[in-house]
Amino acid sequence: MPAKTDHDKSKPEEAPHYLGHRERLRERFYSAGADALSDYELLEMALFPALPRRDTKPLAKALIKTFGSFAEVVHAPVARLREVEGVGEPAINQLKLIAAAAHRVAKGEVNSRNALSSWNEVIDYCRTSMAFADKEQFRLLFLDKRNQLIADEVQQTGTVDHTPVYPREVIKRALELSATALILVHNHPTTPSSSTLDHARSL
Repeated sequence: MPAKTDHDKSKPEEAPHYLGHRERLRERFYSAGADALSDYELLEMALFPALPRRDTKPLAKALIKTFGSFAEVVHAPVARLREVEGVGEPAINQLKLIAAAAHRVAKGEVNSRNALSSWNEVIDYCRTSMAFADKEQFRLLFLDKRNQLIADEVQQTGTVDHTPVYPREVIKRALELSATALILVHNHPTTPSSSTLDHARSL
């Protein structure tokens, strides 16, 4: 086998093929906006920081195939994310950070408004927080006399079909916050149980 020459040793290594792809995605994102990218392409970009030395396209496509959409991926349970080949802790941390950021942004938008002035605003806010929850939640939105959001709290989390609700605790917390109005929010990943409906009526 011939010995390597100094010329061979000084020859620069070729850059990984995915680096050019990443740059093209970034250019499209900044020039045309997020709407110019498909869900899997946006997910590719979201995974760049978590997987800096790896082509994120195959993993992004696998996640979309498994869960259905960008939103469903970032809100997927950690246990299910781990079932997807190639998903490790860095990727999970990045996805959960995105989900938390989306919730924080939605909450900030509500807090910056004068009030929750319509049911559409309430519904949009709650969808961001709860739409992909895999367990039932009983969430309380505490408002002041101008319908401004004082606090958003998950009081109870239950199984997929039942969440315990305690009216006394709800009233106690409202008094602690000096809230003058309440919005009670309850999601249903499956069909609501009869006991859940009874609790809702009692409240």
